[in-house]
Amino acid sequence: MKILLIGGTGTISSAITRQLANSEHDLWLLNRGTRRAELPKGVKQVIGDIHSETQVRQMLGDQQFDVVCDFIGFKPEHVERDIRLFNGRTRQYVYISSASAYHKPSPHYIITEGTTLSNPFWQYSRDKIACEEILMQAYKEQSFPVTIVRPSHTYGERGVPTSVHGPKGCWQVLKRMLDGKPVIIQGDGTSLWTLTWNEDFAQGFIGLLGNPKAIGESFQIMSDETLTWNQIFQTIAEALGVPFKPYYVSSEFLATVAPKEWDFTGNLIGDKSVSVVFDCTKLKRTVPDFCAKTFFSEGVRRSIGYILAHPELQVEEPDFDAWCDRVIEVQEVAKKSFTHHE
Repeated sequence: MKILLIGGTGTISSAITRQLANSEHDLWLLNRGTRRAELPKGVKQVIGDIHSETQVRQMLGDQQFDVVCDFIGFKPEHVERDIRLFNGRTRQYVYISSASAYHKPSPHYIITEGTTLSNPFWQYSRDKIACEEILMQAYKEQSFPVTIVRPSHTYGERGVPTSVHGPKGCWQVLKRMLDGKPVIIQGDGTSLWTLTWNEDFAQGFIGLLGNPKAIGESFQIMSDETLTWNQIFQTIAEALGVPFKPYYVSSEFLATVAPKEWDFTGNLIGDKSVSVVFDCTKLKRTVPDFCAKTFFSEGVRRSIGYILAHPELQVEEPDFDAWCDRVIEVQEVAKKSFTHHE
């Protein structure tokens, strides 16, 4: 198949790129070329800005594709542009949405593709929902060949999954653990979460490409391994070879006192503080060979090993570190004030 990936170098899409590059498919990437050196051999790259519709139309010329996948469509105007660009140019258009679009809180902790989409806490998720609605309308009215994929928390070698972290990612959380400092965990750490290694995700994703059973349908792709956040952080600590020192703070308090630009209301209350268990039966019926084989205990060791070997990924965030210390201090003072009163 001739496949075009819009993006192709992110956490999820890089694993898909690697696997497709090792196959018989004719793989094309459309992106800005910022990670050109990391691309596998044989991948054809179109360097451009997908947000410049006229430029992209000119660069693609009369090229036709069996599959087009958009990994960087976040707002309704993005998918409206894609419909204009690729309607009649591809046999399948795959849109990467998000499992955070599911109803928060859901009436049932087991999530399927039929679970209602509604997230009043996170604009990111509401935009994804709006994109899905536009695409499904195009499928119904114009036969636009859409497939919708909803990932949850997918990770790879360049990052370790954490819940409460600063805008630059996981390193400062890992550094706190290495320095013997407590790490903040939302709630009491017992909410359920699912983490998926990106190479496993790629296997399920690729199985949907060119699959006639996927047209007009939505799929979630996740591991079957469900962990509490306590288990997640405990596993991270074990991989680092340090003691597990959790410090529990309510999600509502964290969302209130964190800088607004960190958007803990969306990331925590609208996502990571809510227990979810995903049922991927629909995917397994459509892609019978799919099996997520990488347990978190294995995946996180790969990630930590890679990060420790690449200093450029060890980006410190002193503001986040100081904020964590302050949150802990304030809560401890509050506890002591009540103890003293009694």
